[in-house]
Amino acid sequence: MISITPTLAINEDEIHEEFVRASGPGGQNVNKVATAVQLTFDVQHSPSLPDDVRQRLMRLAGSRLTEDGILIINARRFRTQVQNRQDAQHQLVELIRQAAQRPKPHFKTRPTRASIQRRLETKRRHSDTKRRRQSSDW
Repeated sequence: MISITPTLAINEDEIHEEFVRASGPGGQNVNKVATAVQLTFDVQHSPSLPDDVRQRLMRLAGSRLTEDGILIINARRFRTQVQNRQDAQHQLVELIRQAAQRPKPHFKTRPTRASIQRRLETKRRHSDTKRRRQSSDW
């Protein structure tokens, strides 16, 4: 089990990792060793995620989410499989942790009477300035 929050954890069986050859620096090692990790997680059908977290995660994932609801994370920052694997899992955990936070409710507010008066006063001054700039002879 991978712990996300004190109340949320996902089973390691839900995560599928595939090792692929990474691009970038590394010399011959890049051509021979599959160090990059492609982590996939089925967000749509995961029994570990509550519905509200699932919806927020799908919105947060953006282009990393396929049409089938599968999240794909590519990790190729490091030169070793172990580090890239940890990096991919860390990215997944952070993404789910962000999705687990409920958004703060938004309450409509009204402008104060003083702010309305300030806005109208500024508009009146601006109007007076523009009126004074106009030529008086029509």
